[in-house]
Amino acid sequence: MNGKSQLGDFLQTRRSQLRPDEAGVPTYGERRRVPGLRREELALLAGVSASYYARLEQGHSLNASPEVLEAIARALRLDESERRHLHDLTRSAKPHSRRRPAPERVTEATTQLLDALGHLPAIVIGRRSDVLAWNRLGHALFAGHLDPGAPDIPAQRPNMARLVFLDAHTRDLYADWPSKARAVVGSLRLVAGKYPQDAVLHTLLGELSARSEDFASMWADHRVKACAVAEYEMRHPLVGSLTVTQPPRPGHHPDRPRPFGQPAQ
Repeated sequence: MNGKSQLGDFLQTRRSQLRPDEAGVPTYGERRRVPGLRREELALLAGVSASYYARLEQGHSLNASPEVLEAIARALRLDESERRHLHDLTRSAKPHSRRRPAPERVTEATTQLLDALGHLPAIVIGRRSDVLAWNRLGHALFAGHLDPGAPDIPAQRPNMARLVFLDAHTRDLYADWPSKARAVVGSLRLVAGKYPQDAVLHTLLGELSARSEDFASMWADHRVKACAVAEYEMRHPLVGSLTVTQPPRPGHHPDRPRPFGQPAQ
């Protein structure tokens, strides 16, 4: 998986998902083979030549200016997260773009926060959705069937994406599993666009795509989702029904660990 293919796939998928009536493009009652916009129509909306847009979608033109990208984003009706993702994909597609992800670690301040939240379940999630740390209640709520010391050993760290898609116990915890699953995929999309050279991440994506038809289908949809406040209803076999809040870390960035898993009041 490389930046070029991600950029072209994202543009093509988004274009195919935007209907002419949504974009204000008249069809005059013609029968169309596909429901989405044609390349020529998208290029016209963005104010660029059809040949230039075709090269961009095919990965042959990697020097699009921020102004051109913004014009394409407006034409595609992208939201803020999707616009940022488009810029990230364009940067990562350029030759010699080699952003190496910084090693992930749990800071002393985060450890102290987990200790302070001893009366509430909490876990710390890394950019690839690895569980970097959890307190006792966090482990009991989300993965009581796993070794509580697993996050302390990098090679054995649980991964929330794997758990959500491949672990029957975790899947059954979420009353609205599809919503949680889409959020996991959307977050991974953002990280993959920012770090196309992250081999560990791409191994994870390949594994999930091969082992889960649900993941493969959602991944092909190219939806992205920023880390924001979200609430999920959970059905724990021992505790019963409860609502869990996933808060964003103040100033959160996709490659920084964040705490997750506080029951809503």
